[in-house]
Amino acid sequence: MKKLILAAAIAASFSAGLAHAEDAKPDNEISYNIGAVNDYRFRGISQTRFDPAIQGGADYTNNPTGLYAGTWLSNIKWIKDAVDSAHTGTGGKGPVEWDIYGGKRGELPGGFTYDVGGLYYYYPTNNYSQIGRNANTFELYGQIGYGPAYFKYSHALTNLFGTVDSKNSAYYDAGANFDVGAGVTLGLHLGHQTVEHFSFGSYTDWKIGATKTFEQLAGVTLGLAYVGTDAKDGAYVSPSGKNLGRNGVVFSVAKTF
Repeated sequence: MKKLILAAAIAASFSAGLAHAEDAKPDNEISYNIGAVNDYRFRGISQTRFDPAIQGGADYTNNPTGLYAGTWLSNIKWIKDAVDSAHTGTGGKGPVEWDIYGGKRGELPGGFTYDVGGLYYYYPTNNYSQIGRNANTFELYGQIGYGPAYFKYSHALTNLFGTVDSKNSAYYDAGANFDVGAGVTLGLHLGHQTVEHFSFGSYTDWKIGATKTFEQLAGVTLGLAYVGTDAKDGAYVSPSGKNLGRNGVVFSVAKTF
């Protein structure tokens, strides 16, 4: 739920919810999403070496309680690149990121909303252990929202994506999503990743983007965003030495059903 394609799907669902605010929701809801991006950015860092990704997932919500669970998948390249670079050759594996999450959301007094839960990032078939690391990561998160704005905090209970001795790393995420008319949602985001015991890997990221759902295209949502980070040169790099956190444009297409 932190990726651009998922954010586009959420924006689409939010807009649809406004349009049907008077409709009673069923106790149990299941939705699916599928999409593609020209570059999968997670917290501003490219996970696919600036190449496209196919992504999709499913979500279950129990509306009376606010409890929810879901899963989401995307192709990636960073694990293979890391193993290949360490071995100065080929043989790295781990082409898929599989997220599994669950939590509870609801309303608070004064018009505030909350969302708390846990998220497990699982990388099936990866061989990151060949360089003495474990890519799988578990985070707890909590979010407070008011109107279009939100603040979210995520805390790693494991090492952060294989970084040695990085347990208790944290991510701070602030943003807002505004309905600007004509079915367009403007999204603003500012985040900061701290990596425990590895200050060189800490950085700030940002995004400004817009999504629009086209009902005439069977509800497909198109997105465009400009993303970037101040990640230090050498902290997050491709095999050719390019900074994976450099500024760039992300195009997305998504469908929720």
